[in-house]
Amino acid sequence: MIAAFGLAAAVLATGGRLAAAAGAGFALATLGGYLLSVWAGLFGFKEIRTTAGIVAGVIEVAAFAALAALAAAPAVTAQQARQATGGSRLLARVQAGLPGAGRAVVGVSLGALVMLGITVAQAAGPVPAPASGGRAALKTAKVGGVTVLTNAQGFTLYWFVPDTATRSTCYGTCIGYWPPVTGIASAGPGVTGTLATIKRSDGTTQVTYNGHPLYTYVGDTAPGQAFGNNLNLNGGLWHQMTVSG
Repeated sequence: MIAAFGLAAAVLATGGRLAAAAGAGFALATLGGYLLSVWAGLFGFKEIRTTAGIVAGVIEVAAFAALAALAAAPAVTAQQARQATGGSRLLARVQAGLPGAGRAVVGVSLGALVMLGITVAQAAGPVPAPASGGRAALKTAKVGGVTVLTNAQGFTLYWFVPDTATRSTCYGTCIGYWPPVTGIASAGPGVTGTLATIKRSDGTTQVTYNGHPLYTYVGDTAPGQAFGNNLNLNGGLWHQMTVSG
């Protein structure tokens, strides 16, 4: 964020082509990071498809196109460039603008838009909470040397700091990242805490453990992972649910 503001200030203050090129590269890198986090996850964080994310991606493409066009635009005419550089052809070409740079900027911008469209089309979007008519079998597992609570498939379960023993605060986009554990809970070996349920505002029944409503995390793609632990996301901190509570 600081780097983005710094580059923006440099472009506005100087109008220089080098600053514009750096800004264009930063915008493209930011878009690439977003696409990677949607597609496969990045540093344990996985994005889902949201309107805000799509709008941000389009803005990044527009920023790249504008800044790259500024960087590629001729600063002077070819004759002025030769005179200013003492006849050096290489320096004169740089000053006068690179041939075909405009077409390259258009091509990269269109390609980035296509990649954005494909990625968000294939990404998972916010989904309603699962139906609560089934059973939620809870188990335990060692993750990073800590005994945590898992669902029947072995995925780590989490609790949300803003929740209470009677109310979940995770709705809307939040449940796209943190699907609630719903249904009638049953305890497997080692699950020694108090199991109960609460009624969510959407009518589903969510399982609680020692007074904490339970969730899984979309960024965990296999049993034994706990990428959601200690994340500050969707309005508060998330912690893995340890057996001790």
